[in-house]
Amino acid sequence: MPRHWPSAGRHSLQTLAQAQAAGAGSCDHAGVARLLPLDPADAEPPVRAALERLPPLAIFSTVANAQGSFVNWLRFGGDCLDARWFDPVLRELAILRVARLTPGAEYEWVQHVPILLAVGGTPEQVAALDADELDAEALGQDGRLVVRFTGQVVRDATPDEATFAAMSARFTPSEITQLLLVIGQYMMVARVMATAQLEVDAVLGADVLAGVERSSRARRQDARTTPE
Repeated sequence: MPRHWPSAGRHSLQTLAQAQAAGAGSCDHAGVARLLPLDPADAEPPVRAALERLPPLAIFSTVANAQGSFVNWLRFGGDCLDARWFDPVLRELAILRVARLTPGAEYEWVQHVPILLAVGGTPEQVAALDADELDAEALGQDGRLVVRFTGQVVRDATPDEATFAAMSARFTPSEITQLLLVIGQYMMVARVMATAQLEVDAVLGADVLAGVERSSRARRQDARTTPE
């Protein structure tokens, strides 16, 4: 177990499942975040409108402090979660690997476990990542490759030649680039979480995904109905 996630500090699968079954999904705060969330009263109108549409998660109100970038960041985040561009199960395995490797990013882990399960991942895959069993059969051939690629990008900025060759044989340049953007997005978000010392406020990752999918469908519908 890496030193940055002692077992006593982790949210186990059982704890997460119990919270979801109870319909609660919330935790008591152990402390106050170092970066205070943006007060909606202080937000510019586009930022306030965006916050009103989002699930009440501390990560959104914290990033909203960067008011000049917040709305565009949300759009980019939605693109990262769009299943048209990269397999959603493999995407979530990559995101969870980023969270696993980032000290202080438990918030990211807890939000994305239910997203992985919602898009077709399994508890066995979560358990394998949680235990750093990167060769586990549960991950599947592609999953093991994506997790290895992700770990090397996070730790070394670039994969080794063997891993890159394997990725190039399996995925298109478009898919590899999309995965790199996903990895970069969640490395950035994890560092906001770690720096702000965000406590897990609610487990609403699946709700965020549902909202992204609704927005993506609406954008595609608008594109089809907009006259040339």
